[in-house]
Amino acid sequence: MRIGIIDYGMGNLFSVEQAIKRLGYEVLVSADKEELFATDALILPGVGSFKDAMKRLQETNLDSLINEIEISNKPLLGICLGMQLLFQRSTENGSGKGLGIFKGEIERFAGINDDGIAYRVPHMGWNELQFAQHPEWLQENEMTGDHFVYFVHSYFATNIDQEELVAFAHYGNELVPGIVQRGSITGMQFHPEKSSEFGVLLLRLWLDGVKKGVVM
Repeated sequence: MRIGIIDYGMGNLFSVEQAIKRLGYEVLVSADKEELFATDALILPGVGSFKDAMKRLQETNLDSLINEIEISNKPLLGICLGMQLLFQRSTENGSGKGLGIFKGEIERFAGINDDGIAYRVPHMGWNELQFAQHPEWLQENEMTGDHFVYFVHSYFATNIDQEELVAFAHYGNELVPGIVQRGSITGMQFHPEKSSEFGVLLLRLWLDGVKKGVVM
């Protein structure tokens, strides 16, 4: 099975590529729409600003690739900023339009909780995922032990469709969507490739689910 990593100039491609290779899957890193669409599944990584990332996707015409992926039910995994780009809008650097696959907006952590106590922004470090549901690819019997993953972000998804929420974490007074899924499209706000054994397990389960045809 061949996994395509979408290279639009804003992502930590190497660590994701190496993690997938270590799990035994072939990887293609490309900005070519036809090459990417010919793979079995795609990953949209991302590091940096929402607006800059959307601009790069539009300049490279890779935004249209995401639309084609949604229509064709091809599996796609968005990681960190890559997940945020799949939502309708972001308030980062002023209001900006996203890809619109998931309902909701990307907003900045307030930095002050309901009791008036300041908390650090960005949300950076290990946090525990809690699961709202288990899609078929997410095999609950394999998820033993701690469920900690590594987050690095100042913005998070709000006003989402709760039916699309798979897992979440708490930070400040906020419920932070950690995994979302709509059909064949999945998003992970954390970095599974940097999240030790549990993060790699989640990445493996998603890849194995693609192989088995249950990510759809």
